[in-house]
Amino acid sequence: MDTSSPRKLTVRDLAARRAQGGKIVALTAYDALMARLADECGADLLLVGDSMGMTLLGYKSTIPVTLEQSLHHTAAVCRGARRALVIGDMPFMTYQINPDEALRNAGRFLQEAGADGVKLEGGRSMAATIGRLVGAGVPVLGHIGLLPQQVLADGGYRIRGRTPEEAAALLEDAVAVEAAGAFGIVLEGIPAALAEQITARVSIPTIGIGAGAGCTGQIQVVYDILGLFEEFVPRHTRRYGALAETIRQAFTAYAGDVRGGRFPSAAESFQ
Repeated sequence: MDTSSPRKLTVRDLAARRAQGGKIVALTAYDALMARLADECGADLLLVGDSMGMTLLGYKSTIPVTLEQSLHHTAAVCRGARRALVIGDMPFMTYQINPDEALRNAGRFLQEAGADGVKLEGGRSMAATIGRLVGAGVPVLGHIGLLPQQVLADGGYRIRGRTPEEAAALLEDAVAVEAAGAFGIVLEGIPAALAEQITARVSIPTIGIGAGAGCTGQIQVVYDILGLFEEFVPRHTRRYGALAETIRQAFTAYAGDVRGGRFPSAAESFQ
């Protein structure tokens, strides 16, 4: 697939990529500028993740992220992306109550924010909701394994699928999500061998994060790979930059120039 093409990608393109044995490049994005940069560099899918709660908004988890916040940032990403598929991440308690409420909220991502689809967490327990959304014309990206929105109930973050029982349950979840009509599944925080097994079992793309190299594609939080979020570095992350330190150096230099009377100079002033 020609990544230089400005043609908007669709869920069919991602299905074709999987069928052809290609890889899908996915990133999170929360604003128009970052979306444009990722889009220009060949990202196939941009997820406006509820990870914004921790990376962008200063929350301790994803739980406090609201629907309005997510819609706001999804609209910004849609304005910045030309080619990539943009998926809005449905926040906690915007889809769990019942399928009809989930559909109303998902519809806002498409109508108001301009998203190409939505993501929601859960396997068999969410199959009916996924089916309701897909039946109404809303593309859905599933998400199984480590579920950040269930961190309180789980007592923290932990790898899923290490026991035979959990592995079998995750396989059933993946099959149920596919049967419900999802166009793909995020596999988060599961053993690489299990992720490869799930990828072989289903016919839709799998997008891994902390799930090994056997998935159809990979997704990472941009603030992690750019070295902007420094509170902790997930094991599944590879840092491709150290922008936090670069920004500190720039801000420090600016502050020094202002206090020392070196900025602005005549060249940066108007006559």
